[in-house]
Amino acid sequence: MRKNTLLFSILFAASFSQAFADEGMWMLTDVKEQNAAAMYELGLDIGIDEVYCPDNISLKDAVVQFGGGCTGEVISSEGLVLTNHHCGYGAIQQHSSVEHDYLTDGFWAMNRSEELPCEGLSVTYIDRILDVTSYVQEQLKKDDDPDGLNYISPKYLEMVAERFAKDENIEMTPFTKLELKAFYGANKYYLFVKTVYKDIRMVGAPPSSIGKFGADTDNWEWPRHCGDFSIFRIYAAPDGKPAEYSENNVPLKVKKHIPINIGGIEEGDFTFVMGFPGRNWRYMISDEVEERMKITNFLRDTVRGVRLEAWNEEMLKDKKVKIQYASKYASTANYWKNAIGMNEWLKRLDVISAKEEQQKQLLAYGEETGNDAYRQAYETIKEIVARRHDAKFNQETILEALIMGTEFCNVPNTGNLLKALEEKDKAVVEKEVSLLRDKAAKHFNKDYDARIDRKVSKLMLAVYANLIPAEQRISIFSLIDKKYKGDVAAFVDDCFEKSIFRSAEAFNEFLDKPRASVLKKDLMVQYSQSVREAYVKAAKDLKADDTEYAKAHKTWVAGMLELKKKNGQAVYPDANLTLRLTYGKVSSYIPRDGAKYLYYTTLDGVMEKEDPENPEFVVPAKLKELYENKDFGPYAMKDGRMPVCFATGVDTTGGNSGSPVFNSKGELVGCGFDRNLEGLTGDIAYNPSLQRAAVVDIRYVLFVIDKFAGAKHLIDEMTIVSK
Repeated sequence: MRKNTLLFSILFAASFSQAFADEGMWMLTDVKEQNAAAMYELGLDIGIDEVYCPDNISLKDAVVQFGGGCTGEVISSEGLVLTNHHCGYGAIQQHSSVEHDYLTDGFWAMNRSEELPCEGLSVTYIDRILDVTSYVQEQLKKDDDPDGLNYISPKYLEMVAERFAKDENIEMTPFTKLELKAFYGANKYYLFVKTVYKDIRMVGAPPSSIGKFGADTDNWEWPRHCGDFSIFRIYAAPDGKPAEYSENNVPLKVKKHIPINIGGIEEGDFTFVMGFPGRNWRYMISDEVEERMKITNFLRDTVRGVRLEAWNEEMLKDKKVKIQYASKYASTANYWKNAIGMNEWLKRLDVISAKEEQQKQLLAYGEETGNDAYRQAYETIKEIVARRHDAKFNQETILEALIMGTEFCNVPNTGNLLKALEEKDKAVVEKEVSLLRDKAAKHFNKDYDARIDRKVSKLMLAVYANLIPAEQRISIFSLIDKKYKGDVAAFVDDCFEKSIFRSAEAFNEFLDKPRASVLKKDLMVQYSQSVREAYVKAAKDLKADDTEYAKAHKTWVAGMLELKKKNGQAVYPDANLTLRLTYGKVSSYIPRDGAKYLYYTTLDGVMEKEDPENPEFVVPAKLKELYENKDFGPYAMKDGRMPVCFATGVDTTGGNSGSPVFNSKGELVGCGFDRNLEGLTGDIAYNPSLQRAAVVDIRYVLFVIDKFAGAKHLIDEMTIVSK
C-alpha cells in the first residue's frame, strides 16, 4: 500500500515527467500552444493544423457528438457515421421486435431505401469553439446576481451565449445550438457553436453476440473481444442543410471524412483521440473522493445489483421482455460495474492518501506565498462535504431506488387536472385530459411491462426502506406503515390492482370521466407525488451550500492551476461533455505482480471464450465458419490472425464511447468503446501505468461489415489505405 501511495504521490508531484504527457483531456483551442511539441515528440506525423484549425477544415470536422452522450466519426463522403454498438443500442432496440430482433440477429441495410429512420436521434457538429472569458466576465459585472451563482448558472450562461451571438452576428437557424460552459472551476469560459442534424438513419449493426460479446462479465475489463460498433447515416435536405425527417432528404455530402488505415498498429505506436468525455473530477479533495465511494458508488452497487438480477431473471424467460428491457438493462449495468470497479481500485491504489498529499502541496504553496485563500477554500469544501452527507445520501437513494427503480414512479403528473376538477373549469379539464392522454401513451410504451415493474418495485422499496431510517423516509411510508403494517409488497400490489395507472386502458377509462375524488386517493398518484416532493426537498437542502461550495471550488482549482503552471506543467479542465483531444501510445500493461496484458486481442480469444450455454459468450455460426476457414480478407494481421481489439494509453471517460482513434497520420485505426477496470480511478486520478482505453480495431469492424455481413457496398464508400 505504501508503494501505491508513493506512486500516486510521484504522479501528482510538481516534477511531472514528460513521459506521462498522455494525461489530459485537452481543449482543441489550446492544443497548438500546449501540446503540439509533446505530440510531435511522441510520434505525430501530420501538421497540428490538420488536427484542429479554427480557420480551415481539419479532422475536428469529422468528429461528431452522437445522440446526447456518445461520440461518432464520419467515415464516408456521404455521411456514414461510425460509433459504438452500445451507443446505437437504443436505436437498434427501437426498431426491434420479436419478429425482427435486430438486437439478437443484427441489421444491415443493403441499399439506401432500407436504412431505418431513428426518431429522436441526432448528430451534432461543432462548428466553432470560442474563448469568451472576457465577454462573460463583463456581463457578470453588469447583470443582477441575487444568488451569486450567475457565473456557473446554465440558464444565465445560455442567455449570455444568445447575447454574444447577437452582438457578433452569428447566424442562427432552428438547427443551430449554442453551448456556453464554464471551465477550470469557472475561471474560463468557452462557447461552442453547433449544428444539429436530426434525420439520422440506422445502416448497420452486428448481432449482440458480436457487438456485446462478453456483456456484463467483460464490461470494463481487459482483455476484450467484442465488436462494439454500429453504423448510421446523416441525412439532410436536398440543399445540404439540416432538416427534420423527410422521405425527400438525401445523404449529407460532408465537408470532411476520415481515411481508414488497415495496416495495423504495434506496441509503442502513437495514437490520439477526439471525443466528448462526459464528467471527471480531477480537482476533488480527499473528502470528496470518500463521499463518492461511500454514497454514489455504494448506492449504484447496492441498489442496481438487485434491480439487474430481477430484470435478468425475467429477460431470460421471455424474448419479448428481453427486447423491451435490453436498453434499460445495459445502461443500468454499465455504471453498476463501473462503481464496483472504481471503488476497488481507489482502495487498491490508495487514492485518498495521494489526494491528501496533493492537498498538502497546495496548502504549503499557499503558506509560502502568503495566500490563505487556498486553506480557506479547502476548509470550506471539507465542512460542506461533512454537512451535506445525509441530504446527499437521501437524494441519491431516492434517485437510484425509487425514481430509476420503480417505473410507476414516473406516471404523468395529474396535479393540474386535479386543480381544474376542483375548480370545475371545464376548458382546462379538457385541455389537461388531452395532454395526459399523450403523456400516458409515452409512459405505457412498447418497452414497459407492468408485471416486471410490479416485481422490481417491491424489491426497490424494500431496499430503500433498508437503507433509510424510518424517520427519514419519504411521506408515503406513513401510509405503508399504517395501512399495510410496513409491508411494501402489499402496497405495491394494491397500486397495480387499484390505481388508474395500472394499465393504459384503465387510465384512458378514467380520463373519459375524470373525478377529483379518484385522483386524491389513487395510490400511484400519491406515491409519485411523495417521491417528487422528497427528491426536491433533498435537492433544496443541498442547494443551500451551492454558492459557498462553488466559490471555494473555484479558488481551489485556481490554486491547483497556478501550482501546475509554476512547475512548468500544461493544464487542462475537467471533462464536461465538450469536445476534447487526448493522446498516448499503444501499450501493454502489468495489472498486478506476475501478470501482463498484451495490447491486442484476436479472434482466437473469442473462440476460447465461447460458451453456447452462456448468452454472454455465444459465437455466431457464420463467425465460426469464417474463423475456421481463416477467411479474413485483407483485414488479417501479418501473422494471419484476425485482430479484434487493442488498448492504448489515452485519457478517456464516459462520453468518449465511439471516439475515433487516430494513428500518427490522422487515419482511423479504431473506435474507442471502454476503459479497463484498473483505470476507472481515472475519473478522479489518472494513472498512466494502468489506465487504458479499450478500442475495437478498425480491421475487425471492416471484417464484420465485409465478410460477416456481406455489406461490401459500405466498404466501397470509405477511403481505405493500407500503409
